[in-house]
Amino acid sequence: MASVDVAHGRHDWLRAGAFEVAPGVHRIPLPMPGDGLRAVNVYAIRDGDGLVLVDSGWAIPEARAALETALGELGCGLGDVRRYLITHLHRDHYTLGIELRSTFGTPVAVGAGERPSLEVLLAGTHDQQLSQLDRGGATELAELIRSAKGPETERPEEGFEHPDEWLEGGAEIELTDRTLRVVDTPGHTRGHVVFVDERNSLLFAGDHVLPHITPSIGLEAARTELPLGDYLDSLRRVRELPDLRLLPAHGPVTGSAHSRVDELLAHHEDRLDRTERAVRTGAATAREVAGELGWTRRERSFTDLDPFNQVLAVGETAAHLDVLVARDRLHRVVDGVARYRAI
Repeated sequence: MASVDVAHGRHDWLRAGAFEVAPGVHRIPLPMPGDGLRAVNVYAIRDGDGLVLVDSGWAIPEARAALETALGELGCGLGDVRRYLITHLHRDHYTLGIELRSTFGTPVAVGAGERPSLEVLLAGTHDQQLSQLDRGGATELAELIRSAKGPETERPEEGFEHPDEWLEGGAEIELTDRTLRVVDTPGHTRGHVVFVDERNSLLFAGDHVLPHITPSIGLEAARTELPLGDYLDSLRRVRELPDLRLLPAHGPVTGSAHSRVDELLAHHEDRLDRTERAVRTGAATAREVAGELGWTRRERSFTDLDPFNQVLAVGETAAHLDVLVARDRLHRVVDGVARYRAI
């Protein structure tokens, strides 16, 4: 029998199984070995005699086995999944659904805004992300990553294919006992969507609103001009919805989406202020500004981060700098490298 979702500690959400979060809805954490996030929640929704899953997990054997075991707790198997509704294109959300589609024929749907990034991935033109590092003044970091590439390196496009359906914002997905409305929430990725079950007060939030961390902003295969601006607008869009129960992709279920949205908006305003101060005291590039800021809850220095998280830090710093330019708080000059100065 499936368990009721009761999180007594910050890490209890990582326990394997299928946990009831609402009638007919179960949270299933799937492992992400070697990743700091440790697990991703997928949500199994009863739909007649089958299931619909929000997100699918990462296409690795550990996740597939954990999903099969958890579905067994619900009296179902992988073949009973009728549809995968994916919040965004990242591999821990998308690729297991693609793998299982090849076996069971289960259709996969993702937000239409993800099409440009998927086309870049499938074309193999991944150096756009390294170019973003060069633009941010992080040339040494970009060269480190370029030199680490080799035949043994996993291809970024591996596990990605086109979905069966591109979801448009405002679309309504009719299930047996509920209606899910698709809401566009670009920012973390350009095509991120959330699914709103307003009648049952549930927000399937993906990575858009997370209870303990902030999602990465500013580094993806096909970056928009102002990803942080997109993200802040998307947070405000969710804030205009009724206050729904937050069902996140990473972390425990919590009672109020509004309260967490308010915290995230305040966090980014504080981050914008700190970013501007770093420029006013002499930092000019995204890499230089990132070196002046603290990272993670522990306020770690940039040099203490591993290369992957340094890449995320430079991308997020550039996203904040560009919003400050859009708000007429900084000036930007680009000559291969983007440099910022106070107005």
